Amino acid sequence: MSLERVKNYFSTLGLEKRVKVLNGSSATVEQAAQTLGCKPEKIAKTMSFSLNESQNLLIVMAGDARVDNKKYKSFFGKRAKMIPKEFVEEAIGHSPGGVCPFAINTDVEVYLDKTLENFDWIYPAAGDSQSAVKLTPEELENYSSAKEWIDVAKEQ
Repeated sequence: MSLERVKNYFSTLGLEKRVKVLNGSSATVEQAAQTLGCKPEKIAKTMSFSLNESQNLLIVMAGDARVDNKKYKSFFGKRAKMIPKEFVEEAIGHSPGGVCPFAINTDVEVYLDKTLENFDWIYPAAGDSQSAVKLTPEELENYSSAKEWIDVAKEQ
């Protein structure tokens, strides 16, 4: 059902053809890159975090990036706490392997990490573990209703 919600969302924008249903898995960065035939860094992975009992957030970053705990704490004022796998779908609106910043629960804030800024295009998931959508970073910002661009990735 998550894929259908994402497809419906993109159809309201006239971009439903951008949502790709894949012949292979996109559940992990490595699988998505192999299935899509691109480098892992072009996979826009979406990570689910909990700030407190009532506030969840998503951070979308380059597929090869990792969260720097010190930067995260400096920005959000708390230690990074990922949402346990079994609670992600309820908290965000998509299950693990398909988490994306589109058609999510209304109380979830979306942040984009600067590791995505300089790509010409990237592939975030589209609601399930066999989907993706091809977007520019600017389109990702617009269509995800991102709150802001942040810098929480480890230096590479």
